[in-house]
Amino acid sequence: MADTSATAERLALVLTQAGMQRMAARVMCALLYTDQETTTAGELCEQLGASAGAVSGALKSLVSLDLAERVPAPGDRRDHYRLRPDGWAVMSSSQNRLLDVMVQAAEEGIQAAGEESVAGLRLREMRDFYAYMQRELPALIDRWHEQRGMR
Repeated sequence: MADTSATAERLALVLTQAGMQRMAARVMCALLYTDQETTTAGELCEQLGASAGAVSGALKSLVSLDLAERVPAPGDRRDHYRLRPDGWAVMSSSQNRLLDVMVQAAEEGIQAAGEESVAGLRLREMRDFYAYMQRELPALIDRWHEQRGMR
């Protein structure tokens, strides 16, 4: 079995630099790189050298974002986790909430700055870009699912 911990930590750093919480990024990468179908919070703590509270919070965050899921493990009382099989598409789909926020922020900015002001013109471009992404992203994800035979 190859030691992928350094590669996983580098990806976690990239995700952290992109705005993900550090421990959530580390846990997500540990789930991504594990050779096991599922893993427990305790195993993640040991692997990452992290506290139970930090791992628990990260798992709660990843589950709430639909990137990870709790799965049954017959005969084991411990919770088992894995990345969702369609986690990348789910993550991109959840970006729609961010897109909504960005469109709304641009609209508010346009109202405050004036539609024809220099700032208003920039904000219109911002609004139009995010509105375009709102319209196009669902179809793109649908095509991804079709290509993968998921729909």
